[in-house]
Amino acid sequence: MAKVGAGEIIYDLRKKIQEIRHDLNQLGDLPSDIPEMITSANLLRSNEFLSQANDKKTELISAYENYSGELEEMLSSVFEIQKDLKEILKTQSSMLESKKKPSMIKSKKKKATKPKSTKK
Repeated sequence: MAKVGAGEIIYDLRKKIQEIRHDLNQLGDLPSDIPEMITSANLLRSNEFLSQANDKKTELISAYENYSGELEEMLSSVFEIQKDLKEILKTQSSMLESKKKPSMIKSKKKKATKPKSTKK
């Protein structure tokens, strides 16, 4: 059946995804080369930025993986509940039909017998 607090887990994962996206956006664009610096210093700055962006994107992918896994589990639970509800409805319908049949037979018998009128 469904895990207790599944909604809370999904909420927390969604919040984490939003935070990672925010962090990634805070990194901004790739820094442009500064003419006063030598090529190797500019490459180091670019490399540092790309490493940070790559780490955040990896973290984001991981969070999405967890999020989608939790959603799949919740959806699976919903389908199980739906299946159980269908079975309950079938059972209740068959119980109602079996209760109605005897009463319908009795009512037909009552209609078939007419009261005798007495003539004087």
